[in-house]
Amino acid sequence: MEAKMLLKDPDVFPSDKVLNSVLGDNLYSVLGSFLETITSEAYGLSIEWRFYNDGKTWLGKVTHKKKTIFWLSVWEGFFKVSFYFTEKHREGIAALDIPEAIRQEFALAKPTGKLIPLIIDVYNRNQLQDIQTIVRLKKSLK
Repeated sequence: MEAKMLLKDPDVFPSDKVLNSVLGDNLYSVLGSFLETITSEAYGLSIEWRFYNDGKTWLGKVTHKKKTIFWLSVWEGFFKVSFYFTEKHREGIAALDIPEAIRQEFALAKPTGKLIPLIIDVYNRNQLQDIQTIVRLKKSLK
């Protein structure tokens, strides 16, 4: 069964209430905890929700100053965190203290233009620490 992307109505902004209703209490609390951490002073990131006509869905663009750190999308039963790196960052990802499966998937990922995607489907709180490790790396890159 193929995963279904949510937040398809351009007239319904993904407010906390909307996110809670589509994700359910458990996953919404995971997302809330994650967003609270990355928008804290320690990380200094901000999220901007916009409706994109090309994909006909709402996406959260998470930035530090003007730099895009990752994209957030909401799916049935999970949310996705999508990072994009360049070829020169492959070694940096390989050296991170994150699960081998994530490093391996990135090592095998095919570039989209000049960017290499690192996409993580988030189902539970246990995955947040790994994502925060990747966020710190991405934020530190020039």
